[in-house]
Amino acid sequence: MKIEHLGIAVKSLKTSDELFAKLLGKENYKQEAVEREGVTTSFYELGESKIELLEATNPESPIAKFLDKRGEGIHHIAFGVENIQTEIERLKKAGFIFISEEPKDGADNKLVVFLHPKSTNGILVELCQEKPAV
Repeated sequence: MKIEHLGIAVKSLKTSDELFAKLLGKENYKQEAVEREGVTTSFYELGESKIELLEATNPESPIAKFLDKRGEGIHHIAFGVENIQTEIERLKKAGFIFISEEPKDGADNKLVVFLHPKSTNGILVELCQEKPAV
């Protein structure tokens, strides 16, 4: 397991991309809409880890609700795993609660699943695995 990325909720992807490009000294490598989640993402590579900026595309999306409640800031931490199903089973046995136990297609060619913050000290945790090649 490794830290795959930190997800940061932002009000404006345009403004935040400008800020992070200056901060990190490089441009994002990808921008992607995840319509099912009502979000547009922007990714920056940092060694083996990444930063994912998340902008809501509709007022009912989880990111819009997060921004309304907490404002801009760290939304989640994502751990990269080799086998997401094995990790789901291991963590369920260890007593962790999942928002959904079924992996979904996520941004950046990943299968993703989220652990409920109630079982992770108030932190939204994402597990992600590279989608298998077809």
